[in-house]
Amino acid sequence: MTGDYKDFFLATPAEQTGACLCSKFWTSVYNWSHLTPLDLKNRSVGLGTESPRMGHAYFTLDGHKFRIFGGSIHYFRVPREYWRDRLLKLKACGFNTVTTYIPWNLHEPERGKFDFSGNLDLKAFVMIAEELGLWVILRPGPYVCAGKPDYDIRTVAYWLLQDPKSRIRTTDKGFVESVDRYFDLLVPIMVPLQYRHGGPVIAFQVENEYGTFNKDENYMPYIKEALLKRGIVELLLTSDLMNDVRKGQLKGALATVNQRTLCQRMFKLLHQVQGNMPILIMEFWIGWFDLWGFPHVTKNPHIIEYIASEFIQYELSFNVYMFHGGTNFGFLSGGTYVNKMHRTVVTSYDCEALLTEAGDYTEKYFRFRRLLGSLSEIPLPPLPDPTPKSVYPPVSMLHYLPLWETLHYLNEPFKLNLPVNMENLPLNNGSGQSFGFILYETKICSGGLLHVHVSDIGEVFLNDTVLASINSELTNVDIPAFTGCQLLRILVENQGRVAFSDRMQTEQKGITETITLNGVILKGFNIYCLEMKMNFLERLRSATWRSITDSHIGPAFYRGTLKAGASPKDTFLSLPGWNYAFVFINGRNLGRYWHIGPQKTLYLPGVWLHPEDNEIIVFEKTKKGSFIGFSDKPKL
Repeated sequence: MTGDYKDFFLATPAEQTGACLCSKFWTSVYNWSHLTPLDLKNRSVGLGTESPRMGHAYFTLDGHKFRIFGGSIHYFRVPREYWRDRLLKLKACGFNTVTTYIPWNLHEPERGKFDFSGNLDLKAFVMIAEELGLWVILRPGPYVCAGKPDYDIRTVAYWLLQDPKSRIRTTDKGFVESVDRYFDLLVPIMVPLQYRHGGPVIAFQVENEYGTFNKDENYMPYIKEALLKRGIVELLLTSDLMNDVRKGQLKGALATVNQRTLCQRMFKLLHQVQGNMPILIMEFWIGWFDLWGFPHVTKNPHIIEYIASEFIQYELSFNVYMFHGGTNFGFLSGGTYVNKMHRTVVTSYDCEALLTEAGDYTEKYFRFRRLLGSLSEIPLPPLPDPTPKSVYPPVSMLHYLPLWETLHYLNEPFKLNLPVNMENLPLNNGSGQSFGFILYETKICSGGLLHVHVSDIGEVFLNDTVLASINSELTNVDIPAFTGCQLLRILVENQGRVAFSDRMQTEQKGITETITLNGVILKGFNIYCLEMKMNFLERLRSATWRSITDSHIGPAFYRGTLKAGASPKDTFLSLPGWNYAFVFINGRNLGRYWHIGPQKTLYLPGVWLHPEDNEIIVFEKTKKGSFIGFSDKPKL
């Protein structure tokens, strides 16, 4: 603990004029034609040995002072069947507001093709929150993750990377045209959900942590205007790291901050930026995500409670990030760079949140419930029952298919003279490939020094024999001498695009340069796209699967059956002895497993299981384990 928690600075209130920051929902020290000034509460705050009289502005709700006690839940990281349960638990903890990102990449998976159905039904999520008496803050982006690699850059549509000269998050013509097309679909969904229209949405965030990126002074005003002209009338927010508040501020929007603690400097910066406005900690980081190969991150619940109590003592508004993290199912984990090496976020987005990845209560939850409950004039709602768990019998994987025997169940390969990256392949209506694996094949007639540049990681095969692993640093492979002509295969995996910094402009995946053998450029490639969508897994059911042998080494699919009984429940898969795998249950991708940890289990929602028999398919890159195990507790 540092002394910063006690050293606060609150500016003396002063009359302010300027552009309107607020809808009729909000009032502040600003005196607009449709608002009334809010009386400020004076208080004594210690600053060194001085105790000056100071005060600050507050939000109001229908004329009454109102503080935002928010918690983040990302609907797209939680099975739809559990939305109500998680929101009920948010309400029962004493929170009055839920905040969520809106992921562009999922809502426009292909250029011009939009999806707001099923687990992406934003309106349904917001309406459940309203039914439960919660307010909502939406964070539509178009970019929703700047300072954190917790989610793939695909939160911006991946096909924007097709043109290496495109300038993401700027007023580049191609980018803003794509934003406008997306907003033309998204904003009409959000407009009737606003408070002024009788809905629960009280505020919208303009982009996310743009002060960290800060490449175009015209960009944030453009995004703000794009929201306003389509009918957004509620409070607009910006959200930045404390050191980037000045660079991320936007006239006509309330500046908020993202941080772990409360300190004197934050108040000084916010007052310098926007005078005496209400203070909102938009992201109060109570935990953090994990990276494969690094220790599990933990945050002391006592310290988190102490900091939250300080926020409450000084009557600040805050939003807990995350209240419930959920899961980066499928290929959705992002990437980052550590010591110049690409690293990947684990599948679980547990984040040491108040609710676990599976929605279970934690010590932090009960501490916050006690803290927020002490402020409530009425008793908090009763706690919803925990989600039941089950420990299923181990599943033996009885059959397998080497990757090479599944290629004809894919779509026809692209025949190209030179290899291209994922994003520039002519598929998905011209949008390219977003995620998964990509296989490049060509014939070679001699050994020697192979030079190939991949992003992120690849395996080089001569026919079906693995020769080496490669990445952005390891680019050379010695091909042994052989007779005749043989098949050179390079299997490349997209391990997550970097979701912040200038690197996001160059996050093309696959083979990104020409390939040479002994200095000669290789040509004539068959390129297979392994997106591993559900329809591909369905086609594999008609394949002739081999009986399991212990001798197979190399990429392969393994199949078994989980018998869940009459009433399936949540569980956690363990993969003892497996090396690097993706697990599919009834065609749904649970995410990545990697023996290096820290994560050792994968969350399996019971609502994704059928009564009795359930198909398990594991795609393992190197060597299988002996079975699939189950437990009622995660190992993160």
